[in-house]
Amino acid sequence: MKQINILYQDNKTKSRVTQVMTKTGTFTTPLFLPVGTLGVVKTLTYDELKNVAVEAFITNTYHLYFRPGIEVLQKFSGLHKFVGWDRTIFSDSGGFQVYSLRDLKKISDDGVEFKSHLDGSLHFFTPEMVIDLQKVIGADIIHCLDECIEYPAEYEYAKKSVQITTLWAERSKKQFTYNNSVISDYTQQNNINSRQLLFGIIQGSVFKDLRKQSLEEIVEIGFDGYSVGGLSVGEPRNLMYEIVEYLSELLPKNVPRYIMGVGEIEDVWKCVENGLDIMDCVLPTRNGRNGQAITSCGKINIKNVKYRNSEEKLDSECLCEVCSNYSKGLLHHYFRSGEMLGMRLLSYHNTFFMINMFKKMQKAIKDGRFLEEKKIFFEKYNQG
Repeated sequence: MKQINILYQDNKTKSRVTQVMTKTGTFTTPLFLPVGTLGVVKTLTYDELKNVAVEAFITNTYHLYFRPGIEVLQKFSGLHKFVGWDRTIFSDSGGFQVYSLRDLKKISDDGVEFKSHLDGSLHFFTPEMVIDLQKVIGADIIHCLDECIEYPAEYEYAKKSVQITTLWAERSKKQFTYNNSVISDYTQQNNINSRQLLFGIIQGSVFKDLRKQSLEEIVEIGFDGYSVGGLSVGEPRNLMYEIVEYLSELLPKNVPRYIMGVGEIEDVWKCVENGLDIMDCVLPTRNGRNGQAITSCGKINIKNVKYRNSEEKLDSECLCEVCSNYSKGLLHHYFRSGEMLGMRLLSYHNTFFMINMFKKMQKAIKDGRFLEEKKIFFEKYNQG
């Protein structure tokens, strides 16, 4: 079954508009995913996510394993039913979260042993277990367990990491295929499509030969889509762009292409320009909770004293409910007073801004004006 339709292709860049089919529904790319680590995008309700036209969010296997726990998700037949979300959900394998534990983990060919960030208890994830956990979670698009390494990394360590990621991907695919064979009779009898999509992850740090090796090995195994991992982890921006441009020439074009953990405005435009379809990041909501708003004139810190008496809208070009109903002065007051409403409102606005920006990119690609729209956007954005 074909999972992607390429609707429009910009003739001056590699940017494109696609439609991706999942077991829950369809979504259009370029797509930004808010991060719902524990099944919830921090401070926002699911109705609010729908109000700002969020088509999908990404959750995390590692964190859901601990809270609410797999037995809870089994009882509710998966995360969709548990939280009442009827649109697409992506799940990360938890590889990045294990990477962030650093001294609390041990990597081997068999999997990863790690200590819980909650109570220090010892746990072990195998590639097969991670696939099974994500089956219970019920996300529409799931990921293989991979090893995400920090920057800078020694070449030999990055090479070993690529080998382990490939080995885990092979085992993940085998387990995924087995799981689908078990449920296939049931789904056919009940005329439903419950098949998840499995994405393989490409690693290799900033070494082009290792990136090429990883990509070729993961593509050879064969997945429903491909995700670029291990970028936006501290490397210089120009080096990140160099790898993005390099991989964009090699990635298959007939599947969804995802770059993980990217959310800075400049990086987003660069990735879309190079034909990457999907990205996610915590920045819109995390920065919103800390008082930073993303606006058409750049980022602003609403806690700055100069906004104390401001009657201006947060962003004169934004049509979200926050910009229509709350002045900068009032938002400043909320943050200076420690009111939680301020965090919610800026998280809402920032999420709206990101989703709306991606809609603008879709339209620009459709009209063959991606570079022109990018120039107009940054002429104003950089004023800030």
